[in-house]
Amino acid sequence: MSGEIKGGWKRSQISPTSYDYSFKILVIGDSGVGKSSLLLSFISSSDHPLQHISPTIGVDFKMKMLAVEGKRLKLTIWDTAGQERFGTLTSSYYRGAHGIILVYDVTRRETFTNLSEIWAREVDLYSTNPDCVKILVGNKVDRDVERAVTVEEGMALAKAHGCLFYECSARTRANVQQCFKDLSLKILDKPGLLEQGSVVVKRQILKEKQLSEKKRSDNCCS
Repeated sequence: MSGEIKGGWKRSQISPTSYDYSFKILVIGDSGVGKSSLLLSFISSSDHPLQHISPTIGVDFKMKMLAVEGKRLKLTIWDTAGQERFGTLTSSYYRGAHGIILVYDVTRRETFTNLSEIWAREVDLYSTNPDCVKILVGNKVDRDVERAVTVEEGMALAKAHGCLFYECSARTRANVQQCFKDLSLKILDKPGLLEQGSVVVKRQILKEKQLSEKKRSDNCCS
């Protein structure tokens, strides 16, 4: 069916100002684990394998409008650089995040180890949302012959930190849509996060109303 993609998602035609909730998602992990590729794999409508992309410098973000469970959502997804020198820059972006995706490369064990020793600690230190939904993602499963981290190890780490767990391939897009779908559904299950997400929408509606009234006022006086 042309209006749907895998996992039951509908390609939404939501206008930038017509949505029920607005959520902030942060993607973190070491440099080179495929954070940007995961994000592009999610927001792209193409089914073709992703090509190599350059590492993120500092912080980048993209927005995705989608419909799930009868709700219209706006996801603002922050893609952070994994280099240590950007640590002070990225710390402020944890504030107010409704969902955090911790990514490691299944072929590089040090990226998995760093999730516990560096990234999970940063989440505990900087995250301001006690209900924030966390998801642990092992990327690059298309290179399974090079695997250095087992599925069982990933599941155990996710359980230890209270995270959802997925293994994905940003290159082949395997399991990427399902990962973001389940993250969104989990956020929708949190009343506190729903309230925060609706506040953003109300502020946007108020801002647009004020701008519209000012425009009408300016036209009347001109």
